[in-house]
Amino acid sequence: VRLVESGGGLVQPGGSLKLSCAASGFRFSWYDMSWYRRAPGKERELVATIGSAGGPPTYVDSVKGRFTISRDNVKDTVYLQMNSLRPEDTAVYYCKPNFGHYWGQGTQVTVSP
Repeated sequence: VRLVESGGGLVQPGGSLKLSCAASGFRFSWYDMSWYRRAPGKERELVATIGSAGGPPTYVDSVKGRFTISRDNVKDTVYLQMNSLRPEDTAVYYCKPNFGHYWGQGTQVTVSP
């Protein structure tokens, strides 16, 4: 299993970023996929999940209405569109399938003036 996150960066409050996670080594379309984040000094937090067939996603309350998770089962890629970013969104973001303990290297998102 390989997970490669990308798309992070430095953005001002109110800005947007779109994260991507390219997956390989497993049947991507069979599994729910999630985005997690770990902010400095905090536990890793589940941010969003999308079903294997792209069914209704779920979000942590703090990102509802601002973040959108999506997937492309042809490209074996899951995305996280992040709008109206806030400083408290600063974290390393990771994607994960809903099996095993597989993690990528993550991508850093920093929201700062």
